[in-house]
Amino acid sequence: MTGLALNTPRLRLRPVEPADAGNIQYAASAREISDTMISIPHPYPEGEAERYIHRQRAALNEGQAVAFVIERKEDEKFLGMLEIRQIDREHLLAELSFWLIPEEWGRGYMSEGVQAAISYAFERLGINRLYAYHMLRNPATGRVLEKNGFRQEGLLRQRVRKWGKFEDVALCALLREDWLRRD
Repeated sequence: MTGLALNTPRLRLRPVEPADAGNIQYAASAREISDTMISIPHPYPEGEAERYIHRQRAALNEGQAVAFVIERKEDEKFLGMLEIRQIDREHLLAELSFWLIPEEWGRGYMSEGVQAAISYAFERLGINRLYAYHMLRNPATGRVLEKNGFRQEGLLRQRVRKWGKFEDVALCALLREDWLRRD
């Protein structure tokens, strides 16, 4: 699995490993992370990181997903997670999902990591359509997607319930042909 590592100027994205459980458990337990993530509960259940890693490694082996740990190169600090999941080989599409630890927000790390993941999805996985969801009240994620060429295709009204309140979710996508035409 080491051949799957992606490098950017400041980051290394590598497949998730069992040794990452402590970092994932700690980071995903932060309310700021789960607050705008559709699929991360709060409180993050004890032992969930190990179960998550087991599921992600099985999905990787089955060709259904790739979960990357985002590390800063200079000190190998754990910064977050980025997934290409729901890989559909028939229709050549996949979902992009990501989160970053709150103390590193606003430094451009996520956009840098997303660029690498997009290249990986189109060049190595042969994906034609990469899509992502984000809650409307999380415009920062929308900006990361837009900056990387994603276009909002729709609004899913009251798509998820978070903290007892229904939330609107944007559906965004990037097509291979649009990515190839990038500046």
